[in-house]
Amino acid sequence: MTEQYVWGLHEVDERQIAIVGGKGAHLGALTRIDGIRVPPGFCVTTDAFRRIMAEAPSIDDRLDQLSRLKPDDRDAIRALSAEIRRTIEETALPDEVAAGITRALAQVGEGAAYAVRSSATAEDLPTASFAGQQDTYLNVIGTAAILQHVSRCWASLFTERAVVYRLRNGIDHRTVQMAVVVQKMVFPQVSGILFTADPVTSNRKIASVEASFGLGEALVSGLVNADAYKVRDGAIVDRAIATKRLAVHALPAGGTTEQAIDPARQEQPALTDAQVLRLVELGRRIEAHFGHPQDIEWCLVDDDLQIVQSRPITTLFPVPEIGDGENHVFISVGHQQMMTDPMKPLGLSMWQLTAMAPMYAAGGRLFVDATRALASPSSRAGLLEMAGRSDPLVRDALETVIDRGDFIPSLPDPTPAAPRAGGAPAPIETDPAIVTDLIERSQASLADLRRDIATTSGPALFDFLLAAFQEHKRLLGDPRSMQAIMAGMEATWWLNEQLQAWLGEKNAADTLTLSAPHNVTSEMGLALLDVADVIRPHAEVVAFLQKVEDEGFLDELATLPGGREARDAIHAFLDRYGMRCVGEIDITRPRWSERPSTLVPVILDNVRNFEPGARERRFEQGRREAERKEQEVLERLRALPDGEQKADETKRMIDRVRTFIGYREYPKYAIISRYYVYKQALLAEAERLVRANVLRESEDIFYLTFQELHDVVRTHRADDQLIDRRRDAFRSYHALTPPRVLTSEGEGITGTYRRDDVPAGALVGLPVSGGVVEGRARVVLDLADADLEPGDILVTAYTDPSWSPLFVAVAGLVTEVGGLMTHGAVIAREYGLPSVVGVERATRLIGDGQRIRVHGTDGYVEILD
Repeated sequence: MTEQYVWGLHEVDERQIAIVGGKGAHLGALTRIDGIRVPPGFCVTTDAFRRIMAEAPSIDDRLDQLSRLKPDDRDAIRALSAEIRRTIEETALPDEVAAGITRALAQVGEGAAYAVRSSATAEDLPTASFAGQQDTYLNVIGTAAILQHVSRCWASLFTERAVVYRLRNGIDHRTVQMAVVVQKMVFPQVSGILFTADPVTSNRKIASVEASFGLGEALVSGLVNADAYKVRDGAIVDRAIATKRLAVHALPAGGTTEQAIDPARQEQPALTDAQVLRLVELGRRIEAHFGHPQDIEWCLVDDDLQIVQSRPITTLFPVPEIGDGENHVFISVGHQQMMTDPMKPLGLSMWQLTAMAPMYAAGGRLFVDATRALASPSSRAGLLEMAGRSDPLVRDALETVIDRGDFIPSLPDPTPAAPRAGGAPAPIETDPAIVTDLIERSQASLADLRRDIATTSGPALFDFLLAAFQEHKRLLGDPRSMQAIMAGMEATWWLNEQLQAWLGEKNAADTLTLSAPHNVTSEMGLALLDVADVIRPHAEVVAFLQKVEDEGFLDELATLPGGREARDAIHAFLDRYGMRCVGEIDITRPRWSERPSTLVPVILDNVRNFEPGARERRFEQGRREAERKEQEVLERLRALPDGEQKADETKRMIDRVRTFIGYREYPKYAIISRYYVYKQALLAEAERLVRANVLRESEDIFYLTFQELHDVVRTHRADDQLIDRRRDAFRSYHALTPPRVLTSEGEGITGTYRRDDVPAGALVGLPVSGGVVEGRARVVLDLADADLEPGDILVTAYTDPSWSPLFVAVAGLVTEVGGLMTHGAVIAREYGLPSVVGVERATRLIGDGQRIRVHGTDGYVEILD
């Protein structure tokens, strides 16, 4: 195939990104939209770039060196990238490339001024804009100057910022190609940016316009403040006219200069209202063409609006698709489940198939639709009450939407249903045998699942699993189980509320629930102390574990003195808890049994930080503290008016909370235990598909939904391109922050703590485990990277049950996500750790190693240095 080095903008569209890069492809597409004016020009293709890279001396060796650098090796990156840029700029353009550019200039206008703009193949994409990574040159005049600036654009693929960006995002330098857009300059009176969705709130119904005098360079480089407009449904709903003191204008001989604006014009609007609305209408037309909200650069020349760039807004969180055209309010599932990272498609679909309520996926996360519950007064009150107890930020966000008045439809309360025969179900009695029976039934169901799935494969496996999911949901929704969970939670709330009212004591239940029985998650954390006790006496085993790098270490361990006992202790822990891991609601996440090295740092911390027998002492200490607290509270109550009655009520609630609060953790353990069985069966099926050359690798199944995987097993045909697209999309979802509440208009609402009882400068959150502790903050984003000392305070984004082994070694806890009854809060109370959760941006505002003070009773964190 003959290489073509120059294409006219009118010859390309978004299908030619590999040839003319993202910017060039989008500009070409814009020329095909009715009513959209684009300055004429052409693209120097990636074929020309590859030709230059092939002819530039020593480029391959330098790219190899560059790929081996770390993003933080800034000096080395700066030096090496400068060498590469210099080499590219000094390499002469091949005659055929120079001739193609010269011919194109003659057709567009040889003596005109041009903008010469980079257009990489990995920019202006729906999942990554790469904005500002490469260079643009304005008002370039003359063929020789244009040829020189084409080389400069190619070289700008290796600016330090572009190289660091690729290294941080795991993008191979060789996979990105550079085209160049050469476009006739326009000399506007006004220019600016249009976002077809509000870049602050993400609301898709609100367009945002920024405008200033002169070239847009002043605006995008931050030289000037701009007039700002918000437009919704064809009307300007907000405006702010800035004082505009500077403008960038073109010079006659080429290049640009800054000029002061006449004081009489500085506070005049740059656009008329009619021009703002016309611009937004054009933006909506462009958005409709590309099917995604756009970031658009525009120019106004003699009342003629011209578009000089359009790219997707990549920072918007996607909206769940329902497709009925109605307003909806979604609540994040991840914030309730303590896992706000993106999930892979198989993980999303498995959770949807096994959940008790319908869930919608967006941005790799799951949401529930709360619209109907918010629409009628009675269900709204119940939802807000539950949300407020769990996470006040969710409640505040929901109230923000409700207060707007017209977003959520208003429905009457449903007609009360006739009472069931026999009346309302009796309250659950306080009987420890209830919890024992529930656990035994769950374990028996799990044993049946393991036995029956072992003989099932192929398409029949999927029919079996669909039936297993019904049993899964039956266990999850067992009324007796739900009663036990609610009994523990309601008793906790009752104790906190009544003991504060009667005794003036905040969060008394925190101590009363210490070392409660049947708490499988707290038992898991303490069980690793027993593993440490087995390992601690054997110095060779400890030294070996300090150097573990792969998952084969357990077999090697058995060859050391004491190694067999250490291996058996770890195996025994994995037999009970190996189905767990960080982010465990996503079935695709590697389990501890699949990646036992994850536990090694925690085990070594326990070896270093604890004495033998720590598990039993910790549990007994908590039990005694709870007993002492109970006696103290009852004695103080008896001294009050009606004290015997208050003490009797309180004693009943203490017995109830200690009977049932530990069970709060068991259903999640049962779910994850079943998940691991499902996963092992699906991976065995994937291995068969790999051996049959249907899949490239077994983990390809993680990028398919359950139904899609069923189809692959049935037909023995897989779509590799779909899997690759899903893998790229999943990678891009990591850059998105899921909101607690999301509307169907795309608006993400975080919520606000409405409190005035905290010191200035303190970080506000939700108090979930009482007490005050001061210590060194350890900011840990990956459990495997934990390196803790006694007295440290763990600061992290979220904690699910898999984090509980770290809790035994720390003095306090701060998280960005969490609620009063989420797993991290329950275990923090169980271990007596002062804890504040729901602290927005805690891992960024608190530096690793800083001293902080955690006020677990009052719900705030002070940074001390």
